[in-house]
Amino acid sequence: MTTWLNMTLQDSASPVMEQLIYFHDHALMIMLMIITAVFYTMVSIIQNKQTSRFMLEGQMIETVWTIAPAIILVFIAIPSLRLLYLMDEIHNPVMTLSAVGHQWYWSYEYSDFTKVEFDSYMIQQEDQQVDTFRLLDTDNRIVLPMNSPVRLIVTAADVLHSWTVPSLGVKTDATPGRLNQVSFSINRPGLLYGQCSEICGA
Repeated sequence: MTTWLNMTLQDSASPVMEQLIYFHDHALMIMLMIITAVFYTMVSIIQNKQTSRFMLEGQMIETVWTIAPAIILVFIAIPSLRLLYLMDEIHNPVMTLSAVGHQWYWSYEYSDFTKVEFDSYMIQQEDQQVDTFRLLDTDNRIVLPMNSPVRLIVTAADVLHSWTVPSLGVKTDATPGRLNQVSFSINRPGLLYGQCSEICGA
């Protein structure tokens, strides 16, 4: 869900998204090293004039190509597991926001202080201004505090939905009859865009 002239991930607006971007770069660096090693091996084999037609097995090379991928997987798994636990942590939230998915809008409720409920519809194409994003801008926006833990409780009223804001690194399923919760903290002010990241009902 990129905006104009954006070819990479969105700028992070939460500590979790910063860590996700670091992990993305870490995994790509490992992939680049693997691709370089495989390409070098292919070129060196093609250019090599010697043949080994009578070699039936090589204990050393078989050991290396079994252990090396296992070590590489450990270097990917450890930061991945750390991130999974980091995303599931819920510290004492200063506020709770409830989101209910509908076809084709979201209902929000602030209930910590004064109970406030409203629906958030996508702005129709004929009503959009020049500086708005198609299929992203809504008529009512939620407002959340910065540098404070926020808990989001998500459910659906009709079919499966998925509430997501990529800049926050948050995505959670909205299932009818089930409450899912996720927490996040916003570390920069700004207007962040999200939408249902599921083919609703599929």
